[in-house]
Order: sequence, then structure tokens, then C-alpha cells
Amino acid sequence: MKRFGRFAAVAALMAVAASAQAQDFPSKPIHFIVPAAAGGPTDVTTRMLAERMSASLGQPVLVEPRPGAGGNVGAEVVAKAAPDGYTILMATIGTHAINQTLYKKLPFDPIKDFTPIAQVVQYPLLVVVNPKVPVKSVKELIDYAKANPGKLNRASGGNGTSMHLSGELFVHQAGIDMPHVPYKGSAPALTDLVGDHVQVMFDSMITALPLVKAGQLRALGVTGATRSPVVPDLPTVAEAGLPGYSATGWIGVVAPANTPPAIVEKLNASIVKALADPALREKLIAQAAEPVGSSPAEFTAFIRGETDKWAKAVRGANLSIE
Repeated sequence: MKRFGRFAAVAALMAVAASAQAQDFPSKPIHFIVPAAAGGPTDVTTRMLAERMSASLGQPVLVEPRPGAGGNVGAEVVAKAAPDGYTILMATIGTHAINQTLYKKLPFDPIKDFTPIAQVVQYPLLVVVNPKVPVKSVKELIDYAKANPGKLNRASGGNGTSMHLSGELFVHQAGIDMPHVPYKGSAPALTDLVGDHVQVMFDSMITALPLVKAGQLRALGVTGATRSPVVPDLPTVAEAGLPGYSATGWIGVVAPANTPPAIVEKLNASIVKALADPALREKLIAQAAEPVGSSPAEFTAFIRGETDKWAKAVRGANLSIE
């Protein structure tokens, strides 16, 4: 009984210490790890968010790009950090949905090693075709592909990217044969798409939409579950011919596992407040990023659903990285 009493006392002291820590949080700068290169869309979005979080939390939020291995380098840093809220990660669809199945071995567990805080934005893609392809809707694309198996080549910015796997999900659900042609980045893929060397592509709005407006490509739909405010007249893929289809890139904030709930709540409130700022929302939407600002519970459920969905796409494409 005495041993039990000592354990109970220690547990009580630890609980009091954790509560005090949460009340004082933050009392020093927060390190916001970005698992992508500086200057890219994830880094830019993180910096805009960090600026507003700094103002509401009263401490600097320092953005630190840690690119490499599809985002795994930066994610590992946060997975192994102290669960005190001072090291957080801008998680991506790669680090927390695709890589778990794509990579044969990860230095962290995307589910067990992190505490979800909030989804920040989602990035629906555009389904675009070369104007020479005789289709003007998603339904017509599916019908044409079924009538001409293997004739339409589908470009992407690389194996395992959201562009690639969004297309794999589409091909799987539509039951069509549309061979994949990977490129080293979106730019060379779009160049060949405009030149009719490939015929179809799932690509980000930022890079594809200017070519659509210039008449060099034809847009058939957006990949999100709802229409995009950037192109409100363009239907979703589900509306336009493939019911049930939804595929978006996304980013969100996570902390190391076992981060105290009170700290998670403070971080979540800061993020939600930032995303409610009309000026920030306008900047994000201009970059084809749709603000979300979910609760920790909602983001937890979202990550689990995304992991299951993309696991099917990765396995269906027979993809694997050592």
C-alpha cells in the first residue's frame, strides 16, 4: 500500500507540473519545422501562419525548413522532440498519409508518434487535358479512355506525389487504362502536356490554371469534395462523372505524441484565429489553398481516413521506396 501511495503521489506531482507548464505556455520561442524546401508553397504558407501565431501567443514562432526523403527528415525531428509544444511540424499529405505505405521503413509512426492539432489548408488539384483530346468533361474523359484503352498518357511531377496518386485513385475508381508518365517536377510535365506528348494531368491550380486561362490546356474538374472558390464554375470530379471521388493535397500542424491537452488547445486556438483573419484567407485562396482550421479531434480522424485512402492508391500502383 505504501508503494501504491508513493506512485500516486508522484503521479499527482507530475500532473501538477504538467498543468503549470501548460498554463505558462508559451514562455519561449516555438520552433515550427517544415518538411519541405524553403520558398515552396508549404514553407510560404507556414511563414504566413507563424507570423499570426506569434502575435496571438506572444512568443516568436520560428520557421525551420528541414526537407529531405519526401518530408520524412523534418517529420522525424518532431517525432523525437520533447512533447512540450515548443517543436511542432507542418505535416503534409506525404508525411502523414502517403509515406506510411510508400516507404518500406519510416523512422517514425505517423499515427502513434504525433498529436494532431489542426488541419490548416487543403489544395485541390485540376484535371487538365491537352485541347486536342476530344473530351470536354470528366464523364467524356472516362468514356473516351474506356473506348481507347492505353491511348491517353497521364503525366505527373513524379512517382509518389499527390499529382501521381490522385490520378491513380481516379484510374482505379473509373476502371480505365491510362498509363502514368512521371517527370522530375510539374514544370516539365506541363510543357509536354501542352506539346501533346502526354494528354492528361492532375496538377496544382497555381501552375495549371494560367495555362488553362491562356487556352493551352482544358480543365475538366477539380479533385476536391467541393468546388473551389478559385474556379467556382468548374465542377468537382465527383459532380462531373465519377461519384465518390475526392483527392486533395493538404497540410496541418502536429506536435510530438503526449503533448499536454492544454497546450494542444492553445496551439489550436492560435491557428484557428489566424485562419479566420480575412487578410490571410485572401492570400491563401489566391494561392489556390482553401483554409480549414479543424479541431484536434477532427484532424485526427481526417489523418486516419487519408492514410487508409492513400494506402489503397499506393498499393494499387505497386509503388514502393526503400
